[in-house]
Amino acid sequence: MPTAPPLPLLIEPEQLQACLDDPQILVVDLSDPLSYVAGHIPGAVSLGYAELIRPVPPAMGLLPTLARLSELLSSLGLTAERQVVAYDNEGNGRAARLLWTLAVLGHERLSLLDGGRYSWESVGPFETRSRSAPPSAYQARLGNPAALAEKNWLLAQLGRPDLALLDARTPAEYAGMDVRAARGGHIPGAVNLNWTDVMDPLRQLRLQPEPTLRAMLETRGVTPDKEVVVYCQTHHRSAHTYWVLRCLGYPRVRGYAGAWSEWGNDPQMPIER
Repeated sequence: MPTAPPLPLLIEPEQLQACLDDPQILVVDLSDPLSYVAGHIPGAVSLGYAELIRPVPPAMGLLPTLARLSELLSSLGLTAERQVVAYDNEGNGRAARLLWTLAVLGHERLSLLDGGRYSWESVGPFETRSRSAPPSAYQARLGNPAALAEKNWLLAQLGRPDLALLDARTPAEYAGMDVRAARGGHIPGAVNLNWTDVMDPLRQLRLQPEPTLRAMLETRGVTPDKEVVVYCQTHHRSAHTYWVLRCLGYPRVRGYAGAWSEWGNDPQMPIER
């Protein structure tokens, strides 16, 4: 069977609705289990968010091992040729974490449903039948390590003129007033863009228009010519920010999975407030 052209990195419900019958499309619902049971996009399989992270306290959102990812993705029926479309019911942070994980593995056919479950409600039917896929033999590998930032690498890059650090937490967390680790504050040189600010609450949490997003980033010095590292507390919120940057065509973007839960709890790491 010939492989269809890949879908865009960000798709609208109407685009997804038109290709739901394509067996090469794998729709993954990362909503909470009760939401999935109550209704989901026809054919979507459910994936629990906890399966996507490896807590090694104090770092609570690390990338799982390749062996674990191979097992998990095989259980979804993923193959290298399949197009993954991810969504959830809480702003698409969970969905984006799946897409970032797959990007690290070098899987190229990836899409985020703009607005997630909320946008689908306006156009498509839901089904309540639970779905599962025939298992595959997916072998996870670090096919794109440039999408991943690790603590020691990041420490060595601080101060680079072509590096932009983007903190996707709330302003209170960024400023050190809302402390969720041994120390409050942010990584030196980081600028703040709360992940929810890029969503439009008047359009079912779709992303803001592209000119608005570009202005948000460029006024903070986060420009396409720089290598951008995004982080939050556990790389849940910042996975969404990572995908926004990818959709805007930023060529060099990394997600720091250790995030503030790792950095803020390590007394050897410098911080700013």
